[in-house]
Amino acid sequence: MNDALTYDGFTRAAIADPAVVGLLLIGSHAHEGLPNERSDHDLWVVIGDGAESDLQRLQGYRSSVLDLEFFSPERFRAAAGPGYWRYTVARGRVLLDRLDGGIAAIVAAAQRLGAEESRALAAERLDDYVNMLYRSVKNHRDGRLLASRLDAAESLGYLLELLFAMDRRPRPYNKHLEWELERFPLPDWQTARLLEALSEVLTGDVGLQRRLFVQVEEKARAAGHGDVLDGWGAELDLLR
Repeated sequence: MNDALTYDGFTRAAIADPAVVGLLLIGSHAHEGLPNERSDHDLWVVIGDGAESDLQRLQGYRSSVLDLEFFSPERFRAAAGPGYWRYTVARGRVLLDRLDGGIAAIVAAAQRLGAEESRALAAERLDDYVNMLYRSVKNHRDGRLLASRLDAAESLGYLLELLFAMDRRPRPYNKHLEWELERFPLPDWQTARLLEALSEVLTGDVGLQRRLFVQVEEKARAAGHGDVLDGWGAELDLLR
């Protein structure tokens, strides 16, 4: 191995190394149709418990064509749990699995939030979304237009996490949002209209924010989160 590592060359070396028990392609190249000529290959390499590999000297390797990260099985399992890396694992492509399907099982588990986990996360993010939306509408009413637009923009992150949590899925990164929705639409949402609404919210259009909230409220109540909304009392009138 030398400083001019290639994706194909490293992959062959990793597969030939018995210490390597898992190989996961992540990032743009794991999303069909997403990479371009500037996209590098991102690989997660799982080393077996108690095993050592000469490849581990490449931990943190970064170049214009290849990024490498090494994991123990325990660290890989943790990365697939709640947190920032979950979507990465959920849409990763398994290239090698020497754990009798264990790597693939971890990836599959990352794609689906548990029932209690999704319910708790959705309730929390619903409250966050309403809070930022309320601030946006109130600031607009009071003539603070920049603050209103900033609050509107901030509300969208909470909204997306809410919508995906209600479908028991991890929220995709912004770069992957359109890719995800085009291939795996959210139930009861028309993808094109939802994406258009998200874009228009960034203009600070309060009328649009209110119309979008009405749809979100209906779906959130149907999902059993009426208690979160009712906790806002009459303040919700400003959002309708």
